[in-house]
This record gives sequence, structure tokens and C-alpha cells, in this order.
Amino acid sequence: MKQKQFRRLIEGYIRLHALPPDKFSHQPRLYHLAKRLAEKSAYDDDVLHAAAWMHDLGVFVGHRPKSLAKLAKWDHVAYASKEVPKLLKLFGFPQEKTPAVIETIRTHLPSAKPTSFEGILVRDADILEQLGAITVLRTVSKVGRDPRFETFADALAVLAKSSKELPRQLGLKSARQLAKPRLKVLREFLRAAQIEADGKGL
Repeated sequence: MKQKQFRRLIEGYIRLHALPPDKFSHQPRLYHLAKRLAEKSAYDDDVLHAAAWMHDLGVFVGHRPKSLAKLAKWDHVAYASKEVPKLLKLFGFPQEKTPAVIETIRTHLPSAKPTSFEGILVRDADILEQLGAITVLRTVSKVGRDPRFETFADALAVLAKSSKELPRQLGLKSARQLAKPRLKVLREFLRAAQIEADGKGL
């Protein structure tokens, strides 16, 4: 199967399954950002593409638990690690590269330690997606339908924590450079929200 064909199948599957609809767009953005972070360094683009597009499979409606109690304890990385190999095989993805995709997915969270350059790229790109204007949109859209975000105040608390803790977890110099303007936007937003709330809560 031609490379472009299995990539189209991966992208088509995620486009269909990324629900609610706001879950989609993170994947192409993440892939583009990860490639940008690599600069001129060598990496396996098949692995990077598959991992960037499929890493969040377990957060989609239809893949994650319906129960809010179960969702609060849900391990979406473990789910993706189990399901993605079967999907990649179905799509005609090179099977010898599948373990590298799963390892990249396994280590994409900020708390993880990537074991490959592709893993570092996806992890740093995913951290950058949690900084800046886009993360405000992604976080606020979860209010009322994610057990972590019952109110806007909950969302602001998570954004504030991200702005303080995530930048120092970036591994690449290129990522740290891209983080600067994003952090400026996020911190300005947080300051404005605090001022406008005027101590009355959100």
C-alpha cells in the first residue's frame, strides 16, 4: 500500500471519530508543529504522522467511557496503545514501525519521558498545544462536559497551572523558543480574566 494511502486512511478515520467535533484540528496542528520543532534533525515521518494523528484516540466519544465516574479514572493512553496497532494494521501501515508509534503515544504526556526523538517531538508539540490562545479555546470548550471542568474557574485554574509548570518540561530548544509568545498570550488572558471577574468568581 502506498504511503499516501495509509496516511489518508489514518486521517480519514480520525476525522470521523474525533468527537465532539472540537476534538478535531488538534491532530493536524500537532503533526505540523512537531515537524517544525525537528528543524533539520532526522526523524521517521511515518512514525511521527501516525502518532500525532492517533495519540488521543481514547479521548473521543465512542472510545472513552460514558460514565463521568469512569471517565475521571480513564487511561486514554493505555486505550490508544491497545487499539492503535489493530487500526494501523488495517490501514496498511508498515508493521515494523508500529512499536515506535505506540512508544511515541505512550510517552506523549508531560509527565512521561520519551525514549525516541519522535517521542520528544510529539510530547513537546503537545505541551505547546497546552499554551497560548488555542489552549484557551480547547480548555473552555470542556466546561460542563468534562469532570475536571465544572465551572470557568476550574478551567482558569488548570490554565494557570499549565502556564507555570509546563514550560520547564519542554525538552527542545526550538520548543522553548516557540513557547515564549504563547506564554505571553496565555498569561495576559489569565490576568484579564482575573481583573474582569473582580473577585466575584466565574
